[in-house]
This record gives sequence, C-alpha cells and structure tokens, in this order.
Amino acid sequence: MVDSREPAVRWAAAISNNLLVNMSPRQVEDLLTKYVETLLTDELAAARQVGRSMVEHDIISSDTLERSIRFLGEQTPLRPALLGALAAGFTEALRDRTLDQQEMSRTAAMDAMRRAELALRESEAKFRAIFRSSPVAIVVSGLDGEIVEFNEALLSLLDYSANDLRAMSGRELLHPDDRRSTRELAERLIHSDGEHFRTESRMLRSDGETIAVLVAVSLVRDEKGTPAYFVTMIENLDEVRALQTQLVRQSLNDVQTGLPNRPQFLGWLESAVGTQGPETLALVQIDIDGFRVVNDAFGHDAGNRVLTTVANHLRSVFGAAGQLARIGEDEFGVLIKDPVDVPSVIALVDAFTSRLEEPVWVDDGHGVGVTASVGIVARAARGGDAADLLRAADVTVGWAKRDGKAQWALYDPMRDRRDRERFALAASIPGALEEGQFRVDYLPVYSLRDRRVLAVEAKLTWDHPEYGLLCPEEFLGLSADTGLIVRLIHWALEHACAQAGEWFTELGESTPVLSIDLPPRLCQEPELGAEVVRVLEQTRLPATLLRFELHEHLPALLNEDQIEELTILAERGIQLVLDQMGGGNVGVDKIRQLPLTGVKFSGTAVHGLADGANHVDESASVALLEWSKVLRVPRYAEDIRTETEARRLAELGVSGGQGPFFGPALTAAEVHDLLVGS
Repeated sequence: MVDSREPAVRWAAAISNNLLVNMSPRQVEDLLTKYVETLLTDELAAARQVGRSMVEHDIISSDTLERSIRFLGEQTPLRPALLGALAAGFTEALRDRTLDQQEMSRTAAMDAMRRAELALRESEAKFRAIFRSSPVAIVVSGLDGEIVEFNEALLSLLDYSANDLRAMSGRELLHPDDRRSTRELAERLIHSDGEHFRTESRMLRSDGETIAVLVAVSLVRDEKGTPAYFVTMIENLDEVRALQTQLVRQSLNDVQTGLPNRPQFLGWLESAVGTQGPETLALVQIDIDGFRVVNDAFGHDAGNRVLTTVANHLRSVFGAAGQLARIGEDEFGVLIKDPVDVPSVIALVDAFTSRLEEPVWVDDGHGVGVTASVGIVARAARGGDAADLLRAADVTVGWAKRDGKAQWALYDPMRDRRDRERFALAASIPGALEEGQFRVDYLPVYSLRDRRVLAVEAKLTWDHPEYGLLCPEEFLGLSADTGLIVRLIHWALEHACAQAGEWFTELGESTPVLSIDLPPRLCQEPELGAEVVRVLEQTRLPATLLRFELHEHLPALLNEDQIEELTILAERGIQLVLDQMGGGNVGVDKIRQLPLTGVKFSGTAVHGLADGANHVDESASVALLEWSKVLRVPRYAEDIRTETEARRLAELGVSGGQGPFFGPALTAAEVHDLLVGS
C-alpha cells in the first residue's frame, strides 16, 4: 500500500509560500493526505472532486494550483488525465464560487433597490453603478420574458445594439432548442419557494452565432412575496473553458523552455508502448553535465539561459524526428517512433552534441561551456513497459557519466543485468552481516630472507549462500559506492584485532603484525582515530602490532585534517604502509606527507622479475625497486607467484612478501597452528 502521508507532507512544503488558509500546518498536511489517497484511486471523478475541495478550503491561488499540478506530475505516479480532471474541478469550483459571490452581490443589490424605492434613492444609484460596470452580463426581465433592463456586458456578449435588444424578449435570445426547458425552469421557480436556479444553455448572437453560456436566474419578489421579475446573470462558457484549457496546458508544459514537461512525456511513453503504438522506438535521455556548477558560479539566470539554449538545440536537431520534453531539472527526453535504425539516432545525437561546442554567453561576457551525457535506448515498442524504458534510459545516462561524461552510451541489456546483480549483491550486505556470512581469513607475509612469518594480512571474505566464497575484490568496490564499506571495515577490524589479541596473549612478543586494508573512504572518517583506539583497548592488542595498508592514490585524496588523523595513529605506534605501488602513479611529494613505515609493491613491479619477463618490464621493476630505497622504509611485495620473483626481490632488498608462491589465505585456526609450529 502506498504511503500517502509522505507525499502529502512534501506537497504541503511545495505550496507553503503561496498558501493563505486558516489552518495549522498539521491540518493542511492532514487535508492533503486525504487528497493523495483520493487521487491514488485513479478515478477522474474523484480527481475532479479534489479540485473542487481545494477551492472549498480556500486553496484558490493560481500559483498554488500550478505548483500542486507540477508537484503531483513530477513526484507521484498520477497520469496526466487525472491532473487535467483536478484542474477542471478546481476551475469549476472557482467559477461556482465566483458566481455565488456575484449572486450574493446581486441579492444585496436587489435589496438595496427595494430599500431605495421606499426610502433612499442613493442606494439605487449605487446599484446602477454595480449593474453597469459588472463584467458579467446582467439582464432584468419581467415574468413574461420582456426585457426591462440590461448592462453593457450583455451588449458585448451578444453584439446587439441597445435599441435592438429593447425590442426583443428574453426568449428570442435563447437558442430555439433551449427555450422550452429554460421556460419550464422559470415556471417551476415562480410556483415554488425557491429563489434561483442555474443551468447551462445556448444563446444567439446578432450574427446568428451560437455561444454556450452559464445562466444564473434569480427571482425577485415584492414586499408581499409575490414574484415580480427575474434578474439573470450570464457568463460565456467558452471563456471559462478556454481558461480551463490554459490551466491544463500550463500543467503539462515547462515554463522555462516551453517544452512539454515530464507528466506529458510519460503520457507519450505510455501511449507508445500500447497496442496501437509504433513497432519500434528510441528513447534519448540528455543530462547536462555540471549544471549545478553553472548555477552556483553564475546564478540561476545563467542556468536558465543554458536550459533555454539546450532546448533550442534539441528543437533544431530532433524537432522533426521525435517528441521533446524537459523531464528533470537538467534532463531532457526525446521519443522517436519507428526510427530508421540505431545509427540514424546516433547521428542525431552527434549533431546535437556538436552544437554544444559553441559556448553559452551569460551576463558579464562569460562564455559557459556546456556538455551533455546522453543515454540511448532502442527497442521494440508494443507491449513494453514505460517505467522500465525510463529506468533503462537513466541507467544508460549513468554509464555515460561514469565513463567520463560529454559522450553518449547505448543501452546494453547484458551490462544492465550485470549491474543489477552487482547492486543486488551490494544491497544484501547488511543482511549478510546480520546472518554471519562474512568472515576474516589471513594471508601470511613471510620474510624473503629466512621465511619467518612477519605479519598476517586480514582478508574479509563473504561466504555467500548462492555465489559461494567471494573475495574482497568482488564486493568491497560495491560497498564503497553505497557507503557500506565503513560498516564492513569496522566489523573486520574488530574481529581481526580480537583474534590477534588472542594470539598476543598466547605468543607474546613473537606475535606477527596484523595488517589490514584501510580504504580511502575510511581515511576520510572524522572519528577514525577514536574508533581505532577503542578497538585496540577493547581487544588488548598493542598498537605496534597493527598495520594499516593504504591505497597508493590515497595521498592525493586527503586534506590536511585527514593526514593529521593518520599522523596521530602513527604516533601511537600503528604502522602505515602504502599499498599497490606500481610505479608512476604517485609523486614523492605526496608520499612524504604521510608518516609511512613501509611500502608494498605489486603488479608489474613484481612480475617484471619473473623468468622470461619482458626486458622493458624487468628494467622498470629494477629501477623502481632501486629508487624506492631512498624512502628508507621497509619494502614488501604481494602476489609473488614464483621462486624466481621471491629470490630477485630479496636480492633487491625487499623485506617480506606474500602471494600464491607462499600459499593461500588461512583461517584463524590454521594461522594459530602455523604460528605455534614455527
């Protein structure tokens, strides 16, 4: 069941600046909650009633209506027809309210006439002023239909001269097909206790043209209660309906660019994937790169100019090929029905992006460069799903942005499936933690000189019930994207330190150092130092037996405060090793910012020393390892595969190593047996 309270609260926030009602914020939210529940029934009559109810609760500002329709169209799954029905109900209620108010004014005016006839002639003058200046057509007629009095608005409505109108009866002004029914209503009013009736009718202009009108007829009685004459107020329904149409049009178009908006675009998609839609379609989604930067740097006026320029380029390129819309703050959509082929769509996209090469000139002579990431989805149309089509376009735009922005990407269902599996895996991490599916294994680090165990590196693994044993590389990257890596590493740190603390209790000073990866995201945690100290105190592991391995790109990512946090850890005795050194990726000046106690080499730096290695790779490995001596810290190597690699690393002064040559990662029990045995 859809929670109607949350969208109602956001709706209330969207219209709060234009809302002038005698209700508390809580009461407004309660009212809007009822509206959302009603609208979600997906009934046009119910949506129309919501519009009427808004007027009944004094929510009558045109800005409020516009913001409400925009919010409901963008933030809820309501179809455009429901939004149109809501606008129609609002317009009808506002019209009825206006007529009621006018009728009240008319009743007061009639009373004033009677009082004027008895006492004060001044009241009659006031009534005459209202009567003559009213924009609503008013006619006073006898019970037999003879026209007694009328105002200028009636002459304008029917295009008659005053002399011509005086010579006619009210019956002649009505369409022949409506005369009998209107007369019956009048007769019924005369012979009842009623005071007025309202009906839609048709009237004839002087040129014979028929116009639809809303007629409000009031019966005026004399002092004895005897019917005296009718006062009829007439409003042109064509004008009311034109206003209604304008409101609906505004609700389905973007004010800034003049393009259709997201609700209308969604309607197009729903139609395109229906049984009467095209055979194939292409959905092109355009996302302006760095749009917020333009707003922040030059203001929203500059941002609006960028939006307008992009919209004009889209019209120029896609106007004859598809349907355009602005579907988000900085997003546009193009729906192309039955495209010739995918290359033709790509050609249009290239033509559009080439137009963006010209800067957009904003105030003060700044030429703003604009680029866009574009996602293209081409598929069969009929029997498809509009929501899935939009999701595919969003995903494809995301690929274009992740691959470097300012380019297009073509939807690939296989890549999408792989991504969804990865995302599903990431989403299941919290549950896996609760169910105990994670464990810590340990990869020994051996002395390359005498094969002593110098350290054990903690490796977080996932014993997945479906995919089996997953290594860190298969899920840590995902957890970094979702922010779950903080929780995972905290868990691994606590468990690994607790295990190392037990080894220390048994083995004392011969206990090897515990090494664990510290991802960049953890290094940016403001409470990193306090958390590490807490874990060490809780597990009774000496700080000198804990070593953090830092990614080689980390020095370039940290600010001064974060570097200071790592320095404090080093001052407590915790070792810091720069990991995955491959050469040429980080400058010496960056390395010197960290209080390192070691560096670890991997990749070509290690495998360039293997038997049969490429001469260039071998020379580069030797040069890098020789250069690293200037750092004056212990050096380590990982992923050592052969005895030759281990021997040559030792000859070049590398202290310790790990990898397949020395064996796989071990469980805690296997590490215990290894340490006790040695």
